[in-house]
Amino acid sequence: MAKSYKYEVFTAVIEKQIRTGVLQEKDRLPSVREVKEKYKLSTSSVQSGFEYLMIKGLIRSYPRSGYFVAKTEEENIPEARAKPPVVIRDAEFLKNMMLTSKRTSESSSFNAAVPGDLLIPQKLILRTMQEVIREKGASLLRYYPSNGLQALKKEIAKQMGTYGCTLNPDEIIITDGALQALTIALKSVTKAGDLVAVDSPCVFSVLEVIAHLELKVIEIPIHHRSGFDTEYFRRVCQENNICALVITPNFHNPTGVVMDDETKKEVLTIAEAHHLCIIENDMYSDLYFEEQRPQPIKSFDKNGNVMIYSSFSKTLAPGIRLGWLYAGNFYAKSERIRFALGRTVSPVYQELVLKLLQGSSYERHLRAFRKKLSQQAAQVLDALRTYFPEGSYFYRPQGGYSIWGQLPEHTDMKRFYEYCEKHQILFTPGDTFSFTNKYYYHFRIVFAERITSESIILLQKAGKKLRN
Repeated sequence: MAKSYKYEVFTAVIEKQIRTGVLQEKDRLPSVREVKEKYKLSTSSVQSGFEYLMIKGLIRSYPRSGYFVAKTEEENIPEARAKPPVVIRDAEFLKNMMLTSKRTSESSSFNAAVPGDLLIPQKLILRTMQEVIREKGASLLRYYPSNGLQALKKEIAKQMGTYGCTLNPDEIIITDGALQALTIALKSVTKAGDLVAVDSPCVFSVLEVIAHLELKVIEIPIHHRSGFDTEYFRRVCQENNICALVITPNFHNPTGVVMDDETKKEVLTIAEAHHLCIIENDMYSDLYFEEQRPQPIKSFDKNGNVMIYSSFSKTLAPGIRLGWLYAGNFYAKSERIRFALGRTVSPVYQELVLKLLQGSSYERHLRAFRKKLSQQAAQVLDALRTYFPEGSYFYRPQGGYSIWGQLPEHTDMKRFYEYCEKHQILFTPGDTFSFTNKYYYHFRIVFAERITSESIILLQKAGKKLRN
């Protein structure tokens, strides 16, 4: 019977990990002290074990650095090495996703269009969530209605009624966030290969949903005065068979522009004349800086051709994945699509938002949040206009989260972004907002994180780099 050694308790583990590919060439192994403490061995036993692995040619020792996996010749391993399968990723998608959501420190995050940790009403949310859990108990662990809690839908309809929208609660669908609502809306009126119009610039997430559904796109320019190029929209409708228009009329992301009421009515008239559906993004409308909330296009809709969607992630917290879609004429198909995407939306989030809407605390939070965003928008805009070079343009937002900037056309954008990345000053390049390269010299600045003196200094540094 072969003699066994104490060190085999850990050498067998390491040997198996190397032979199966879990540990790869040049991977560092645990130190003598770590192995000693984990396996309750003496120092001499651990050292003997490492020497045994070195004799077998599995590891190497580097003075004052430790033990590392050695290059293993295939012929020394009779069994097949089990390797994890290669994960196929789309490099362009990953890059754009990081550009629109990557966060480092609070003072340098000008790219993620969600409220920062210090602007989220954490106490309000957590206190209300605790109340919900105490009151509802185990019922939160069961399925909720597939289209959403009826009481919640009534509150949303009631709220939207104050903005001129008459919504039947039975035709509201509760969703896992705004992107799911958009996906349902598009799938209910299009099929792969169909043509849709979008406002341009357009956020990456919307473009990605459209690409995933294999739809074709025509981009309609945003105008900073009226809000939308209606003449161009009219012309492309006459020349093409467009199925839907995806649009953010109030505090457009990334420009912050709000469409005037006459333009909203004209867009609706053109859409109705050409029998296409309008899918309206209303996520930012509660974040207005002036006296009152602007009306949605839906408020002018008399024939049910406008679907409208929103979510609570922009006004409460990004982790609260709860949105809604009013499908109107397209409810029957939208209901089936929603069910196919999942049985129900988180009961906890539904009950949480319901409780907030039923009380006055949510509206109080919105008032404070709007005031803070307005102040921060002014701070950032002033810094940009002060420190960035002549020939740069920054558009004053009327609400929402973002400022849309344009740099002089002689700017070396690659070097600019490299500098910003190196110093962790995170903007979102204009290229992510279009399938074309028309926004090469543009970029988006988000002011939803707390703006500090350090934030302004970072903007000053970026502006100084551009001037030089």
